[in-house]
Amino acid sequence: MTGPSIPTYVIRGGSEGRERLRALARLLVPTTEALFDRIGIPADARCLDVGCGGGDVTVALARRAASGRVLGTDLDAAQLDLARAEANAAGLTNVEYRVADVTTTPAGGDLGAYDVVYIRFVLTHLPDPAGAVANATAQLAPGGVLIVEDIDFRGHFCDPDVPSFWRMVDWYTRVVQARGCDPNIGPRLPGLLRGAGLVDVDLHVIQPAGYETDLKELQALTLERIADAVLGARLVELPEFEATVDELYAAARDPDVLLSLPRIVQTWGRCPS
Repeated sequence: MTGPSIPTYVIRGGSEGRERLRALARLLVPTTEALFDRIGIPADARCLDVGCGGGDVTVALARRAASGRVLGTDLDAAQLDLARAEANAAGLTNVEYRVADVTTTPAGGDLGAYDVVYIRFVLTHLPDPAGAVANATAQLAPGGVLIVEDIDFRGHFCDPDVPSFWRMVDWYTRVVQARGCDPNIGPRLPGLLRGAGLVDVDLHVIQPAGYETDLKELQALTLERIADAVLGARLVELPEFEATVDELYAAARDPDVLLSLPRIVQTWGRCPS
């Protein structure tokens, strides 16, 4: 779920946001595909991708549910337009995109309508993640599975020490918390699913890290995309912010620097039959 329509979302959306989401999705293909393998996505599944952004996971679900159907929802209409174009270019006919808000009660036609509901990196940006989980759960058919991936921003690491990296972690954490949201929501996810009445709740923890430039540059790209939030909160003046971005890109291109993404908690649970 992305875009200026969500006042608590600190990352710039639209076409600029699509570039970052595409880079992130490429990095997470192996771990998200492994998650789907672990859970099992039936070929005829009715799937909902909540906060789908540019539709990378929507497309992955559509390929698995080849004889089913997949709906991707988001509040960023510009991203949905890009997602539609990409799905059409890929020749996918079982995908639909729609503007929708997981923080509101689902419409009657969506109640109990899905075998799989997937949410990635959305709950961390919501002041009431429990309410969003309840709304998502209400859209599950009996026996359906809710799958959530989200971050624990405390889990970063690097070697050797990179001061610009830790400034990015600090600024991101502070702007998200200032909007009443939780940048470290990952460990809370299983409890949120259990609180919504889901059963057989389980989890898996991953953390991408390495020396690869593409992975490391994602941190600098994220910092660029939260410029408005950081500068608007007056956490730092523009010259220091720009210098930090430059330093972080330089660290990303240094083959001897190891950087991580945030720790990611994958969790899932089933609606009672």
